[in-house]
Amino acid sequence: MSQYVPKSEKSLFHALDFQRKTPEQMQAISLELFERMNQRRSVRQFSTEPIPLDVVRAAIATANTAPSGANKQPWTYVMIINPNLKKRLREAAEFEERRFYKERASDEWLTDLLRFGTDWQKPMLEDAPVLIAVFAQTQGEQGQKHYYVKESVGLSVGLLLGALHLSGLATLTHTPSPMAFLNDILERPANERPYLLIPVGYPIEDCLVPTIVRKSESQYLIEK
Repeated sequence: MSQYVPKSEKSLFHALDFQRKTPEQMQAISLELFERMNQRRSVRQFSTEPIPLDVVRAAIATANTAPSGANKQPWTYVMIINPNLKKRLREAAEFEERRFYKERASDEWLTDLLRFGTDWQKPMLEDAPVLIAVFAQTQGEQGQKHYYVKESVGLSVGLLLGALHLSGLATLTHTPSPMAFLNDILERPANERPYLLIPVGYPIEDCLVPTIVRKSESQYLIEK
């Protein structure tokens, strides 16, 4: 069945560029993608070695292809390489993290975090050659309505993490709370709310990550 498009709006549409693959090609691609993404881990020990910034820019461009509510694309990505800015961000994040670990986190939460070896200290925010601050735009610059903002930004960040990993870079999703300091230090407007802070770089040699077990297919997939 063809899609009905009013005559007055036909100029807003164009033919989809879509190339079908054989079932064999699809299977091979999907399995290769799974194997590569299954190697992705959150890294907390970053090398200070520089990374190709054009690779980061390309990954952010990939993130910008994500679907969003009414195509409002309600995200802003700030790529930070300035050492002074990174130092200020680390100091502000550690201030909030110290309060989290000492005052805000429940005993259950702290127990769940024990196996990951984390604490309030965040040296990766200075060690990683690049930080990406992600902001969610609650509305447009002139007050335009945005829809499904959190969902849209989440989809975009997912593409970003995948693109960076497949390009050969390590990442960490860091969410100090509250994150209002990101607006202040990075001079972002009031319609942008901090969503995530992502260190990007190479892991150090002999980098260690916690041993984890991912859900089995029977735990995450229901077919009916």
